[in-house]
Amino acid sequence: MARVRRGLAAALCVLAAVPAAADAARHVPQGWTGMVVEGPTLEPNRANLAHEMDLMVRSGVETIRVVFPWGDEQPYQSFQQVPPSKQRFYRDENGVPTDFDYTDRIVTLAAQRHITILPVVWRAPAWGARHPGNLGSPPKGPAYYAQYVAALVRRYGPDGSFWAERPAVPKEPIRTWQIWNEPNIGTFWSDQPFAADYVALLRAAREQILSIDPGAKVAIAGLVNKSWTALEQFYAAGGQGLFDIMAVHPFTLKVGGVLVILRKIRQVMAQHGDGAKPLMVTELSWPSAVGKVKRKYLRGFEVTVAQQAARVKDAYALLAHYRRRFNITQVDWYSWLRYDSFRTDTFDYSGLRHISSHRFKIEDKPAAGAFKKEALKLEGCRRKGPTALDCRRR
Repeated sequence: MARVRRGLAAALCVLAAVPAAADAARHVPQGWTGMVVEGPTLEPNRANLAHEMDLMVRSGVETIRVVFPWGDEQPYQSFQQVPPSKQRFYRDENGVPTDFDYTDRIVTLAAQRHITILPVVWRAPAWGARHPGNLGSPPKGPAYYAQYVAALVRRYGPDGSFWAERPAVPKEPIRTWQIWNEPNIGTFWSDQPFAADYVALLRAAREQILSIDPGAKVAIAGLVNKSWTALEQFYAAGGQGLFDIMAVHPFTLKVGGVLVILRKIRQVMAQHGDGAKPLMVTELSWPSAVGKVKRKYLRGFEVTVAQQAARVKDAYALLAHYRRRFNITQVDWYSWLRYDSFRTDTFDYSGLRHISSHRFKIEDKPAAGAFKKEALKLEGCRRKGPTALDCRRR
């Protein structure tokens, strides 16, 4: 750990020493600086998504990680189950009625701003869940889930129907698909141990994705907590060769602890012949929940509002410094907007922006300014124009 702390200090000193004239140099590839978009950001009665995406662009966000909700888009297994008054909203995807309205809206707004989307395909409908009514239920069988993923690729991939139907929307096809979220904990995969079930799901989804878009990339679900142990379990269950990109959620109190977790993940990958594969940090967060959440709900990495801002800056600087060594291709802060008041869940205090408890007004937290400053510095921009590709150096 002392070695990691020395590395952190050295990395931050190197970055701090870069002269102002070098600000125009880009230090990370396009799309490296990401954001998890969920919760109130996607609730029309809480936030204006177009406006929030504009703010994201100006803050240096170039990629968003967002849930594509299977249960919401395919709530019925057959058209016979759909009420006649709703049937016009659904299209036929291999016999399954599918309403793409939710994801169409997100993809449209992101494409207009040249923001890359990393979809997290998650949450089974009642008919496709092993345990209906349990949000953390695994799918009843991998085939149903894989068919929905295939429908998404046919919709938003390079030859997707979405782009054909909307020629005025800039074509930004989705080429990377993340299969589920945190299956190594019961919150998202109620049946533990998870590995054998998840390997079957990943295999089925991968086959469908590549049959439609051979150039697509498949990202493993973000592993959390003792992620390196979960990864060992995944390999032991036959997961070798089923993912192109590793994904991890390295929640820890100290910024240097992120490197400790990534190093352990890399060691496991190397032992199984995957040492050269890229790695994404698809959730990174320090919720400003100190003094706001009861002790029994704490997770061990809560900080103050000021500490949250400092960790945003330090973590992105550190991971950018070690980007090549760990082959880190994307880092997503969790998350853009949360409620930040009168909540019991630590993660409700994780947003860079929050909904004020007084006037229900959306406001920045200090971490928003810290993120923007560091992101623009890493991208070599003094400011951003109307799209994620528009870097203004003056």
